[in-house]
Amino acid sequence: MNIKYIIRGLKLVCDCYPKGFVLKMLYVFIQSMLPLVSLLVLKQLVDSVTAASGSFATFTGWVLAFCGVWLAGRWVGVLSGVNNDIMSQRLIDHISEKIQHQAYELDMAYYDNPQYHDTFHRAQQEATSRPIQLYNTLMGTIGSAVALIGIVFVLANTAWWIILLMLVAVVPSFIVKSNKARTIYRFRKSNTQNYRKTNYYSTLLSNRIYAKEMRTFGLAGLFRERFVTTRKQLVDVLLKISKRLAHYDAMCAFIEVFALGLITLYLAKGTIEGVFTVGVFVMAFEAFRKGEGYLHGVVDGITGLYESRLFLTNIFDFLELKPRIVSPENPEPFPQEVEKIEFVDVTFRYPDMRHDVLENFNFAAEKGNITLIEGRNGYGKTTMLKLLLRLYDVNGGAIKINGIDIRKFDPIVLRKHVGAIFQDYVQFNCTLRENIEFGDLYSSEKTEARMLNAARLSGVDEIAERLPQGYDTLLGRIFDGGEELSMGQWQRVALARQLYSEAPILVFDEPTAWMDIETRRKLENTLEELKTKHLIILIKHI
Repeated sequence: MNIKYIIRGLKLVCDCYPKGFVLKMLYVFIQSMLPLVSLLVLKQLVDSVTAASGSFATFTGWVLAFCGVWLAGRWVGVLSGVNNDIMSQRLIDHISEKIQHQAYELDMAYYDNPQYHDTFHRAQQEATSRPIQLYNTLMGTIGSAVALIGIVFVLANTAWWIILLMLVAVVPSFIVKSNKARTIYRFRKSNTQNYRKTNYYSTLLSNRIYAKEMRTFGLAGLFRERFVTTRKQLVDVLLKISKRLAHYDAMCAFIEVFALGLITLYLAKGTIEGVFTVGVFVMAFEAFRKGEGYLHGVVDGITGLYESRLFLTNIFDFLELKPRIVSPENPEPFPQEVEKIEFVDVTFRYPDMRHDVLENFNFAAEKGNITLIEGRNGYGKTTMLKLLLRLYDVNGGAIKINGIDIRKFDPIVLRKHVGAIFQDYVQFNCTLRENIEFGDLYSSEKTEARMLNAARLSGVDEIAERLPQGYDTLLGRIFDGGEELSMGQWQRVALARQLYSEAPILVFDEPTAWMDIETRRKLENTLEELKTKHLIILIKHI
């Protein structure tokens, strides 16, 4: 078994809660030793009852000892449970943060790749549960192994062949369970897109974004049927796998019960003939039963580690993806004043597409003008904005700012200096103030005057006057107390966010699609006011 991913998974758990990691090992060691102590005390307890010379005081002492061992086990179990809860919650936060950070760091080109979405889906499915499951499985396996060593010591003093019989009886079950883990992993991996489809259908049926069209066109029945059909196909195959392997697992039980019967008869015969005391009979019988259970624990643990190792590859396959658009080693400083943007013989196509969106494309925009780009749908207008922001890199040619290829800038710095409003802008269900200040959230110059100026230029000040808490009103209807806006009002909020950035380059991608005539006139006046300080590009459809 390749343990690389197991070690990495354990490191994730340790990193999120080092103290809990160590405490878990301590609790497991104590819990694994208590059964052996309990068996030894049980032998003495039974012998004190059956011995002719036994006293009540001796019997009482062993009863108290037996109860003490049981109580210690309960207390350690409680402490271990609390520790597990803390570790689980911390790990969920830790892994979720890593997944979210990785998804943000990767280039937009990944989002155009179905294989990326498969990898992301598998990582999400395993992220919050698999590492802690791995750790618990490992600790359980170690605990079972330590307890088993004690059991072996007890049984070795009775008859060594009992140990061999116990091992042989469990081998078939180990083979069946290992095969089940491998088969289910392969099935789930090969059906990732079907699992993603069920998530997509569920989103269509339950998400507010799609609610209007789902009802208008009566699509709920169609997508509900697709969800049910796809889920049924997946579940049917999983159940067939489970039933087939359960049949073999049930057959393994005959081997184990045969071994149990054989050992019981051997111990009973020895006790009747006086070879063993009643205490030895009880201890050895319980030792074999518990030993078989601990051996199953080791088998299940090894199988679980193997399964976890398979599924952990899903997490690390995603975390190992590397962004292709990165900052150069020695990035050029961004110009203090932007005078000109040029697209020089730019050629670009989206990943896995058969045709170029832009081919040998040339374009220039200068500060002091409102440079207009007009074209039909699909002519690459929005693509130009994405390329300018380096959300994608060109396949040929270059984009230059003041004559400097934008690939020489740090992408984060570049994007900070390009204020953009997309035609598919985001409606953040946050306060109006936050929606505006997201345009430059981490600026050291966040002032009320700056926010109010962006609101004035975009016409959002008029919207704020009609909201119950003004700029502190929660927008959207997802959360309690939220106020919904019209599409035109949301577009003005997105415009205010762009203007709040005060970036030297401002690109407007179809900014008036939802605006009325009066609001469009205000925007035209705003652009005239801004063009002396900013390089402005206005994208329109024809």
